[in-house]
Amino acid sequence: MTDRMTPEQRHRCMSSIKGKNTKPEMLVRRWLWHQGFRYRLHVRRLPGTPDIVLRRYHTVINVNGCFWHGHENCRLATHPKTHSQFWQEKVKRNRQRDEQNRLKLSSMGWYVITIWECDLAKAKRLETLQQLSLTLSRILLKLNAPLSPKQEQPTRNYQWPESDISLAAEPTED
Repeated sequence: MTDRMTPEQRHRCMSSIKGKNTKPEMLVRRWLWHQGFRYRLHVRRLPGTPDIVLRRYHTVINVNGCFWHGHENCRLATHPKTHSQFWQEKVKRNRQRDEQNRLKLSSMGWYVITIWECDLAKAKRLETLQQLSLTLSRILLKLNAPLSPKQEQPTRNYQWPESDISLAAEPTED
């Protein structure tokens, strides 16, 4: 199937796609604000410039689009039929970059939570936000645990709840 748009139209269309302040990101931000969490946006000092940074809780939240970040087994993560090789490589590079940034953040002691666009659809939104609430509650409990005399900093060996949605990744200890 050939592209119905001219290259100029396609360029204009693709360049208008936002990377910040997307609808799924705004939904998560509004929910966090109403729950009393205060955050910073797109902190460039951290690897990957995370969408939402809860500095007080040493947690970052990335709200990923299923198409752009290659969400596995998701109906929104389909590849276009034209220039399919280009799109497969682009999504592969995005996934590799996401993984590298997650590992860097984890090694720096940050909790990394990834929320997928499809998990914020109306049918799954409440479940996703409840899972996010549970995850953040467990992080807060872990961070507010009393320190033993031998510990200078709280350890972050947090066991994330089993879930079919990709909400969290555990920081690694070095």
